[in-house]
Amino acid sequence: MDRNIFEPEHDQFRDMVRGFLLKEAVPHTAAWEESGMVDRTFWHTAAGQGLVGFAAPEEFGGAGLRDFRFNAVLNEEVVRTGTVGDGFSLTNDIVLPYLLELGTEFQKQRWVPDVTSGAKTIAIAMTEPGTGSDLRAIKTTARRVGVDWVLDGSKTFITSGIQAEIVIVAARIPDEDGGGFGLFVVEEGQTGFERGRKLDKIGRRAQDTAELFFRGVTVPMAHVLGEPGKGLHYMMANLAQERLSMAVVAVASAEKALELAVDYAKERKAFGRTIGSFQANRFTLAELHTKVGIARVYVDRCINAHVTGTLSPAEAAGAKFWTTELEFEALDTCLQIHGGYGYMEEYEVARRWRDARVQRIYGGTNEIMREIVGRSMGL
Repeated sequence: MDRNIFEPEHDQFRDMVRGFLLKEAVPHTAAWEESGMVDRTFWHTAAGQGLVGFAAPEEFGGAGLRDFRFNAVLNEEVVRTGTVGDGFSLTNDIVLPYLLELGTEFQKQRWVPDVTSGAKTIAIAMTEPGTGSDLRAIKTTARRVGVDWVLDGSKTFITSGIQAEIVIVAARIPDEDGGGFGLFVVEEGQTGFERGRKLDKIGRRAQDTAELFFRGVTVPMAHVLGEPGKGLHYMMANLAQERLSMAVVAVASAEKALELAVDYAKERKAFGRTIGSFQANRFTLAELHTKVGIARVYVDRCINAHVTGTLSPAEAAGAKFWTTELEFEALDTCLQIHGGYGYMEEYEVARRWRDARVQRIYGGTNEIMREIVGRSMGL
């Protein structure tokens, strides 16, 4: 079924992105997986192509493209080409919007040009040991000391935590300082800011993920994003785009899984026939093909709604949980179609299968997503 949400400029952008990734990213996949992080040289090159922070105004080094369809195109091509790492979606879809929407002129001038040029990378530190998807359980504190704030606490599972030079930290503000939560920007090299382990994950091995520690880190008032006390509201508002981004990735991943399975089923023979000619496999792939097509239509509709400002948090949550469940079903089916070869690291499906598993966990577990949808129904 033809897609109708893109304009010619999006198609041109897709061609450019695909060519760039095939040349500059795909050949390095194995090396990045082995080293446990994407090389910074690639990030500088990608920024030079305008793929990092393109939503930022031109005065800050961006292209002023605040149209999520460009984000969707980039995310889809990252998946389809097999490019490893979460840097693009993390920067463009999740973290940079906080700086663009909440940042003062001073803050934008200080941080955004370094992001769009690839000189510095950014991360957001929400998750803590023991909190998981429950943001209200954050224990990291920000106490007012004179005109500054002082952070104390720890974070875990922080994407780009090893390499990021700019980290937005979510912290609880004690009642004596106004209560609520705040967002505080911490820069590399600040006293008391320490990085812990680079975590050893099952999948997404090329994406560095780390523990972060804040021991009496002084944050000047000029480095507080938005109003202290409204941090939870800001985070909840931005989570809709984060979850839509994950749904975009999930559908593209499911489509690629189906493509791999069909190609293999047409070539692999058993008992003198291609395995795709067996009714069990043919029916399995036919059902998966239909499910993925339905997901594509729904997510495209969500993208359009987000562009027009009408996508609700509950709709984004629903898209996230349904598509990421389908993504893993598709990849598990694809691996099964490959048989024993699917369990071998030399086959692309093996990496894609283990990389997909976390999609049902991060960005809010799928159980939490169902809770959000249920509550939106008045239940």
